[in-house]
Amino acid sequence: MRLSRFAALTSAFFVTTALALTGASAAASAQLPTATGYVALGDSYSSGVGAGSYDSSSGSCKRSTRSYPALWNAAHTPASFAFTACSGARTGDVVSGQLGPLNASTGLVSITIGGNDAGFADTMTTCALQGESACLARVAQARTYIDNTLPGRLDTVYSAIAQKAPNARVVVLGYPRFYKIGGSCLAGLSDKSRSAINAAADDINGVTAKRAADHGFGFADVTSTFTGHELCSGSAWLHSVTYPVDESYHPTSAGQSGGYLPVFASAT
Repeated sequence: MRLSRFAALTSAFFVTTALALTGASAAASAQLPTATGYVALGDSYSSGVGAGSYDSSSGSCKRSTRSYPALWNAAHTPASFAFTACSGARTGDVVSGQLGPLNASTGLVSITIGGNDAGFADTMTTCALQGESACLARVAQARTYIDNTLPGRLDTVYSAIAQKAPNARVVVLGYPRFYKIGGSCLAGLSDKSRSAINAAADDINGVTAKRAADHGFGFADVTSTFTGHELCSGSAWLHSVTYPVDESYHPTSAGQSGGYLPVFASAT
């Protein structure tokens, strides 16, 4: 009888404690902010340069209504949407000028960054105007930067994002390969130069994916969605040399909707 009474009292104690803990947990959860807002950070690949339909209020940042962040926002209508990605942005620009909208209520963050740090525009200009030897040398310089300096720059950006938006799902997106080797282009860069540029894109994607993973962020690789739609493919989702020149080597509207949006949506 004494053992039975002790067992009953013990059981009652654990049940009462469990209920109390459950109630405390529910109360704590109720006090946590609902992280539902979306903030789109990054460079021209996120702002949508090359896709047209730019928001005039964004000025030289050239934020497009056809960019993958704007398209995702239109389809999912998050509680809030802040679009601070800007053409020409480098890692330091993100930290100093794009993180203002981030807070504990931010549930989703997207970003492409690193290409401008590595000298993307200068590399492509060199390759287009100065021939194969100069192109290969400039690509090699960019790859050295990507391997040795860019990881630390990315760490700074990712740490700042995590600190300001601790409840957010952060999706880092990569860059496409630019060229189909042996494709339909009969003039322009040599296949050796095109292969070097593709290799640099692979390098920056590899470094970015590793740094993102080490910060607990997702990485969305667009290489597969752009396969068959590179320059020289006959069905390119990237601009070649354009006027205005800043749209050169950037995704078209189809590249944003067909190349970037699906992998971002899958990663969210």
